[in-house]
Amino acid sequence: MDHCEVTIIGAGVVGLAIASELSKEKYVVVLEKNDKFGIETSSRNSEIIHAGIYYPKNSLKAKLCVEGNPLLYETCDKNHIPYDKIGKLVVATNESDLIELEKLLENGKNNGATLVEIISEKELKKLEPNVSGKAALYAGSTGIVDVHALMDFFYNRAKSNGVIFASKSEVTEIEKTNNYKITVNSEHSFTSEIVINAAGLYADKIARLAGINEPRYKIHFCKGEYFIARNSNGKLNHLVFPLPQKKLVGLGIHSTLDLSGQLRLGPNAFYVGEINYGVDESHKREFFESGKQYLPFLREEDLQAGFAGIRPKLQGPGEDYRDFTISHESERGFTGFINLIGIESPGLTCAQSIALHVKNMISKF
Repeated sequence: MDHCEVTIIGAGVVGLAIASELSKEKYVVVLEKNDKFGIETSSRNSEIIHAGIYYPKNSLKAKLCVEGNPLLYETCDKNHIPYDKIGKLVVATNESDLIELEKLLENGKNNGATLVEIISEKELKKLEPNVSGKAALYAGSTGIVDVHALMDFFYNRAKSNGVIFASKSEVTEIEKTNNYKITVNSEHSFTSEIVINAAGLYADKIARLAGINEPRYKIHFCKGEYFIARNSNGKLNHLVFPLPQKKLVGLGIHSTLDLSGQLRLGPNAFYVGEINYGVDESHKREFFESGKQYLPFLREEDLQAGFAGIRPKLQGPGEDYRDFTISHESERGFTGFINLIGIESPGLTCAQSIALHVKNMISKF
């Protein structure tokens, strides 16, 4: 291969969704440095389909989450991808939390999130007899999805549309010519008219390879661990969340169910200097104390280490909230180069709406 129309760097769920969408009209190549697609951030998360209640009004996270939520359910319905529209409860554990709960409801409604309401302590007990709280925000459009099945669907649809997937293909050079000369593994080169940087944890590195040295594109690794709660099946019917952390560093250690009904707590959120997917057993107490606030049945001895993931955050330690960056870099002299940087939660929910957003950007140049 000497030349293609579109090169997507990174085969996480977002890169796969973009490939699936663009391949209807374009000749697309996807480069992935790992052995297989989607084995980093995309497969190490809570698998939640978010409603869009947390993010600031008019932010990309809010807009694309609210757009992506029904798109994802529709795709799952049409293509037999396992999911459960289980609903979520954000629980106020004391009277002072009630004001924050009302703010969250207002924010969700301003964003266009659907099926959101405040329910009383009595109504909470009816929905979740094993949960303690003064009230809760109910988000009925929140769900869980089999993210591996979803990625398989995007991959197979893209491949059937003629997309070339190259695994074990790390981009080592990008040179701006009339198009873009891309070198893989320091050996093989080809040119591409359009480059889409969907490299997740390494998106800032790819931008720098192209010559885009923007300090605000620096990725900060934010680790999140999960603990599995044994002997808990059947004790929850919904996802149960505390109020989110300040500046949205994370959504707090919450209680999620997988499609088999297994309860897990997480993730926590702390910055790390390098990628390591181990779970620190000494954090068990933190998880127990957090979950015990609203899960009175929880026992510390039932918690066992699960798995961990890394968020590619633009927001560094102590910094204010940062939105997704989805930028066509034409003003920097890089026409045809699109950066997707800081695509963390709710990136899974937004995968298809991001793909459509990128498609629209491409149609304008």
